[in-house]
Amino acid sequence: MENLLQNAEKYVVQLLTNELDNTYVYHNLAHTQLVVENIKELNEAGELEDEFKEILLLAAWFHDVGYTISKENHEEKAIGILKQFLDKEQASSRIFDEVSKLILATRIDVEPKNELEKIIRDADCGHVGQEDFIDRSELLRKEWELTGDKKITDKEWFDANIQFLTAVHRFYTAYALKEWGIRKAKNLARILKNQKKSKRNNIKINQKRRALEIKKTKVELPERGIETMFRVAMRNHITLSDIADTKANILLSVNAIIISMALSNLIPKLDSASNSHLVIPTVIFVLFTIASMVLSVLATRPNVTEGKFTKEDVVNKKVNLIFFGNFHKMSLEDFEWAMGEMMQDRDYLYSSLKKDLYFLGLVLNKKYKILRITYSVFMVGIIISVIAFAVSFKGGALAIYGN
Repeated sequence: MENLLQNAEKYVVQLLTNELDNTYVYHNLAHTQLVVENIKELNEAGELEDEFKEILLLAAWFHDVGYTISKENHEEKAIGILKQFLDKEQASSRIFDEVSKLILATRIDVEPKNELEKIIRDADCGHVGQEDFIDRSELLRKEWELTGDKKITDKEWFDANIQFLTAVHRFYTAYALKEWGIRKAKNLARILKNQKKSKRNNIKINQKRRALEIKKTKVELPERGIETMFRVAMRNHITLSDIADTKANILLSVNAIIISMALSNLIPKLDSASNSHLVIPTVIFVLFTIASMVLSVLATRPNVTEGKFTKEDVVNKKVNLIFFGNFHKMSLEDFEWAMGEMMQDRDYLYSSLKKDLYFLGLVLNKKYKILRITYSVFMVGIIISVIAFAVSFKGGALAIYGN
């Protein structure tokens, strides 16, 4: 039997080294050797006969060789490889039957029926009671990812390990319970601690991600919205300014026509004594017309600005370069330099846009106030003039008929 074990070790080492796929980073030769060492440790602590100890060692060497073919039903495939080896070694069928039962007992859902099955089960999962459990479990995680072509998150892995250690796995032999059980409990505590740490890290990562998203929303995403807002506001203000100028021009044109008609038709007739009663309403009419024209001109008259700035004004962000009135007397070189400085400073650029919008609003306010007064003067002038002419005509008629 001793020669059989030596030949089995050589056979399995060669098989797993040459035939096992590289994706099996956990169920490999290192794992098989660990299970063999666990069997030896459990054998020394127990009181089994040498024959059963050797059967256990033989099962430990062959229990995962089925992975060289496929991970699906690898226990049955391992039994097929075992049979080929034992037939070549001319071993008895009883050894094959005993070892096959032990290989099948390593299935995760099998409940061991005797002491040998308990030992092989404890040896196969002995890593849960050892200090390097976390490292070995990470190898198993990597193997699952490689063979299943699926990324396993930290949360999923922590949950799977906690579920395995608390609800699935248990030690069956007295030695494993005593010697490996304490370390298993410590490993569970480490996993729980790492799980909490991972949750805290995930919270921090999510907070940073949300902060970046908020920052991106505040800084990057609204750029188009800000530009659209300024563009729409400027267009609306310019449209309103055009409307104000149009209204003022209409009033100016109407009053100019009225003045022309008055000068050519009405005023020359005032020399006659019979038309003396029309002097006062005519003066009222002309005065209101002239006032409307003056107000219309004031509403459309542009303001004259200095048109110069200094480099200190640009450095201190005191000059609004968007309004032509602030730079129309400057040289092209100075203007290009100032615009370059402004375009490199986002705050300065938006501040200039805001100032331009604000002062344009002030200009519009002034225009519409004057226009309102102009329309009021025009309306009142028309009414008073009509009344004055009516009263004058009535007075003139009474004077004629009275004589």
